[in-house]
Amino acid sequence: MTLKEKLKELPNSAGVYQYFDKNGHLLYIGKAKNLKNRVKSYFKFTPALTPADKLGSRIFKMISEVESLEYIVVPNEHDALILENSLIKQLKPKYNILLRDDKTYPYIYIDFNEEFPRLEITRRVIKGKNIKYFGPYSTGARDMLDSIYEIVPLVQKKSCIKGGEACLFYQIGKCLAPCEGKISTNEYKKLIGSAVDLISNKSKMIKKLTIKMEELSEQFRFEEAKVIRDRIKNIEKSKLQSTLDFARQENLDLFAIKENNHRAVIVKMFIRDGKLISSSHSYIKIDDNFDEDEAYKRAIINYYTDELPLVPTAIILPKMIEDKESIEEFLFNRFNKKLELVTPKRGKKKELVKVALNNCDELLRIDSFSKQISLYEEIKNLFGLQRLPYRIESFDNSHMMGQAIVGAMTVWEEKFVKTEYRHYNLKALDEYGQMREMLSRRVESFDKNPPPDLWVIDGGAALLTLAHNILDSVGVNIDVIAIAKEKINARNLAGLARTKAHRAKGAAKDMLYYATAKKIETKKDKKEDKSDKTITSLKLLPSDKRLQFVQRLRDEAHRFAITFHKKQKRAQDKQISLLQIKGIGEAKVKKLLNYFGTFETLKNATLDDLKEVLSEKDAKMILEHF
Repeated sequence: MTLKEKLKELPNSAGVYQYFDKNGHLLYIGKAKNLKNRVKSYFKFTPALTPADKLGSRIFKMISEVESLEYIVVPNEHDALILENSLIKQLKPKYNILLRDDKTYPYIYIDFNEEFPRLEITRRVIKGKNIKYFGPYSTGARDMLDSIYEIVPLVQKKSCIKGGEACLFYQIGKCLAPCEGKISTNEYKKLIGSAVDLISNKSKMIKKLTIKMEELSEQFRFEEAKVIRDRIKNIEKSKLQSTLDFARQENLDLFAIKENNHRAVIVKMFIRDGKLISSSHSYIKIDDNFDEDEAYKRAIINYYTDELPLVPTAIILPKMIEDKESIEEFLFNRFNKKLELVTPKRGKKKELVKVALNNCDELLRIDSFSKQISLYEEIKNLFGLQRLPYRIESFDNSHMMGQAIVGAMTVWEEKFVKTEYRHYNLKALDEYGQMREMLSRRVESFDKNPPPDLWVIDGGAALLTLAHNILDSVGVNIDVIAIAKEKINARNLAGLARTKAHRAKGAAKDMLYYATAKKIETKKDKKEDKSDKTITSLKLLPSDKRLQFVQRLRDEAHRFAITFHKKQKRAQDKQISLLQIKGIGEAKVKKLLNYFGTFETLKNATLDDLKEVLSEKDAKMILEHF
């Protein structure tokens, strides 16, 4: 069925549509309340199928590339919005904006159901009716909480009340021992009131901490004073300088986005009880396809997908966006309350929007990312990538004679993002099978951790083809390049010729591999109706910055894989050494590991500890072995 025929057959139902180009690459995912009306609005039939009039330049360019269409029917527009967001994360279409999932910010909370309540930190909703939340805090939440316990003598630990007797905290003056009845509930409420006052007034908190720091310094307790000093610095970072106070005790969230040539920034501000309490920002990598409305839409959906301890009464935006009604419906279904998107025209809310937009301008001005853009552009042009490689995942595997087979994934986004590195324990015995296992598992996790812009594979043409095949099988549109050590001719002891990787330090010569689309004409009609990929190899000078950058990515993945391999090999060697003890079989080793958890704990176990699991005879043998 041709695209024109398919457009005429679209249903009048809610759903999600997908546009593809002539090579089968996914261009765009959208949602619609009425698929027929929405999708047909992009085209005009005159009589040839062309982009409709009055489309923006971005959408016009996209529709000009559309060759085929697929759609999924869902019960309603709300379900369409959820499915659209999920598919965009997993499949990374060319013309959609993909934001990384927003982190959940911490809150400080008090559970007033407790007789002597404490302040604690949470990122989720705590069950209970009489709970007070403060936040969210983008920075400084832990420092604020620690400072409150430093200044106000509250119950320091959960276990204190259960202990039933005064502990060390009472002796050093950090607790008034309600566990022994040395303070009444009414007096304790006053302490809670002081703590809440400090949360609401960071200047007062900093003043009290400064006095405490000076006292510690005078007592030559410099290490403790240094801790307080660092805490003050972190709280000051989170202390927003704003004279804006709303007359009403409103809870509002604000989102503001601005862009320059290569980068957009999103600023989020949180107003609680009429006061601006915290803000945060994150950058969005953009290209010619940037759509500000979609960026707002993705930012809101990502942030409010998770359950929030404190839901605002409204969300402030500098401009009204196209999908306002469907997003408000999504928010209502998510929180079971009306949460309106508001664009203020005057007053203090309008002033706050100006503050947010000015912050966007300043963040773009001081952003150092532009220094790296030229390198990314050179790499994009060199390998014919679809997009600038802002976020890159690199893969390598490691083993020794088929033992401790592991894989590693490292992540680059302006720098190595070590918190997002991943290890893989693998089963395949050959390198091809190991890479297939690792990449397949990574693809399966795209719904939780969206795909990057580029994969770098440690290997040659065969592994590059493997990576493309895996991605094509699930319809994900990611660029891939491979890097392999140059092979040199050598002879083994028998005098037979063979090749091996050239690994001379300082002279390593690497081959780069990448794939380009190849058109194949059918004999029947001579039309380009089938696509394939041509693997191209490339050798650059060792001094080439593009090669050095890819080598750096590969070397970090190699280091991470080797480190994990060594750790796993040590663990396996310990298990093998245990199995070599006469009378200690695999079943007993498993019993020991289930009980002690790690070999280190097992190695340091006493005879009595070991006798909890095995007989005294076996326990003595293991003790003597270690």
